Amino acid sequence: MTLEQATIRIARPTDDLNALLPFYRDGLGFRILYEFHDHDNFDGMMLGHPGAPYHLEFTKAHGHRAGRAPTQDNLLVFYLPERNRCDAAHRRLRAAGFEPVPAFNAYWDARGATFEDPDGYRIVLQNDAWGA
Repeated sequence: MTLEQATIRIARPTDDLNALLPFYRDGLGFRILYEFHDHDNFDGMMLGHPGAPYHLEFTKAHGHRAGRAPTQDNLLVFYLPERNRCDAAHRRLRAAGFEPVPAFNAYWDARGATFEDPDGYRIVLQNDAWGA
């Protein structure tokens, strides 16, 4: 297998797994793919879409404080070229109680909207197609 065929897991710590669920599950429509409890002093969950080549892993280490995002420019960017799908994602996040925040880099405000999760990490819903 080569890297272009790989599945990517983006993993990061949190202080409160349950606080993230309204944002990622309810707002972004991710599903809980897997959970674990007290595995070598860690609790965690993987969120994503079944069959997608990526998922997010959030972990909580017992007795350890993870803190908030180090900057406002820690981003996950989702390119949503179809306007109706982008608008639907905005509505889901707002219905879950999350409003857009001004992007640290104004570039993302031109064709997208930035939302901040409870840990201060941000996602951008970019109404555009990815074109490398």
